[in-house]
Amino acid sequence: MTDWSDLRRWPDVEASNLQAWDASDSLILDEAGELPDDVVVIGDRHGALTLGALEAGASRVRVHQDGILGERALLANAARRGLEPSGMPFAHHPLDASLVDGARLVLLQLPRSLDELDEIAQLVAAHAHPEVRVVAGGRVKHMSRSMNDVLAQSFSHVQASLAKQKSRVLHAAQPRGGITSTWPHEQRHDDVGLTIAAHGGVFAGSGIDIGTRLLLDHIPNMRAAEQAIDLASGNGVVAAALALARPDLRVLATDQSAAAVASTKATAAANGVSDRIDVVRADGLETVDTATAQLVVLNPPFHVGAAVHTGLAERLFADAARALEPGGELWVVWNTPLNYRPILDKLIGSTKQVQRTTKFTVTSSRKRT
Repeated sequence: MTDWSDLRRWPDVEASNLQAWDASDSLILDEAGELPDDVVVIGDRHGALTLGALEAGASRVRVHQDGILGERALLANAARRGLEPSGMPFAHHPLDASLVDGARLVLLQLPRSLDELDEIAQLVAAHAHPEVRVVAGGRVKHMSRSMNDVLAQSFSHVQASLAKQKSRVLHAAQPRGGITSTWPHEQRHDDVGLTIAAHGGVFAGSGIDIGTRLLLDHIPNMRAAEQAIDLASGNGVVAAALALARPDLRVLATDQSAAAVASTKATAAANGVSDRIDVVRADGLETVDTATAQLVVLNPPFHVGAAVHTGLAERLFADAARALEPGGELWVVWNTPLNYRPILDKLIGSTKQVQRTTKFTVTSSRKRT
């Protein structure tokens, strides 16, 4: 069994109940058997699959990690193992044809979203080698029969392995002919005057979640600004709504997820506001200078992987506190039971409750001067 005890999640959120790998990484490699020289890895969280594939005999790995923090963790873990930055035997790719072109083996950490799995399966079936094998694994508690069905839409052969250490692998082969990508998906929401476009891996898909709907209602109450920031932009609904509501406003949309960035760009285009929305893939507000932001709007994630964890939201709050100018505003919608208000008071400044339901709370925080 591969030894991953040295792997860290850093610079991603670290905590005692979060680790950089699990048994499914090991099972995927075991079930893959002998590896070819060129391997594709999709969904690697912090480098376990990529580094494990290299240890198992692959000489080159093409890898796609949705989160930029996962990419950086892989690089840090590789450096910790003595791999030189100038000669890394792996290369990051976007989720496009270049990732899987001609590939004979794809190692996949199963996403929890069936839509994300569908987008990946379509891509592999359309562009990989006709004899490609997909070895897709995950924790049994997060898997469902529907995953087999999704893979079967793009592959003629789908078979599940026996469970081991609470993990299981799905094997897919024989790509079906004529498969083309149907992503991103678009949906019109006449009630808010928006068209939402989304790739498979983005939260809420092409829909608008309840919390975001509450936030949209308060756009008229947000301070006047020349530029606003949609932090953790997701499918781009807030960025597009801000741009449509305020024709003179320029919006910076930032997210660490590649799927979110692609979705935000597609949503901006679908609503005719691409010229006023700049979209950046980044760790929070790392591209924003200190004390320069006038208005930041945030619907923070409350999951880190499969675990409910407040660490990522608190990290985003602290970043907003750094980036906001004195008197700048942070508007947040959050799950009411998480009770973020004391944290916002401490990190940002005076925080008022704008709306509260049993599920969600909207707050406005003004950066202390």
